[in-house]
Amino acid sequence: MAAYPQDPGTPDESYVAFWRERHLCTLTTARPDGTPHVVPVGVTYDPEARLARVITNTASAKAGNVRAAGPAGAPVAVCQVDGRRWATLEGRAFVRTDPERVAEAERRYAERYARVPAPNPARVVIEIELTRAMGRG
Repeated sequence: MAAYPQDPGTPDESYVAFWRERHLCTLTTARPDGTPHVVPVGVTYDPEARLARVITNTASAKAGNVRAAGPAGAPVAVCQVDGRRWATLEGRAFVRTDPERVAEAERRYAERYARVPAPNPARVVIEIELTRAMGRG
């Protein structure tokens, strides 16, 4: 098993393999009043780019919470667990609307979850610029 701390850009292979498996994850954002907002999501992890991606609707609360944090981005965490294995990625989140970025997030989602997301003209991607990774893959 991987050690608890990981470098989000060069994690252990078991950690990366765990993030390639199909698992439901959670995303934690802060509401404008500071309270945590935790929701189930699909997440993809791209260690080479030091990014995690979450596709969502532009009107979702999670996208709104990220936008409300302002131009510096929102501190967030994504997590997955499977028995004694767990993994958390942390960083600064930004809502991206660029069609190429959204398409890349959709492609990665389809690869990890073996399901092409239904078309959604209001889809955006929450990109998390990773600063910390931890867990046991």
